[in-house]
Amino acid sequence: MSSLPAASHPGMPATFLDLERVPEGYKGEIIAGVLYTQPRPRPAHQDALGTLFGDIDGPFRRGKGGPGGWWILVEPGIAHPEAAESSPDMAGWRRERTAQLPPGPVEVVPDWICESLSPSNRRYDLLVKKRFYAKIGVQHLRRDGA
Repeated sequence: MSSLPAASHPGMPATFLDLERVPEGYKGEIIAGVLYTQPRPRPAHQDALGTLFGDIDGPFRRGKGGPGGWWILVEPGIAHPEAAESSPDMAGWRRERTAQLPPGPVEVVPDWICESLSPSNRRYDLLVKKRFYAKIGVQHLRRDGA
């Protein structure tokens, strides 16, 4: 199933209440006032993200064989004025910009985002989310096929 805009109040921007109403088994994101829904990631998608996280966590977050100094999160909630909340597959922040992780959605634009492109989300990630990330100032975007 592809990502589709879903409006509970046509012509009105989506809200956090709309996110709360997303059915179980689906995830929702609000970008530019539009609620997008899609099925929760499947095991192959999660396995690919877990493998990638394992590869970059040591060098970038913990400094084992790499620069360290990053927060690397899988499917973080990111809040921004242009989106009530979005959730990339993986995101990273330099600790010099984000000294500690907040208890709720992160309000600092990530320095790096990775989206795993699977058949069900490829179009949405490339047409909607890629533009959104560029608009809010994400400096590095990685796209992997899954």
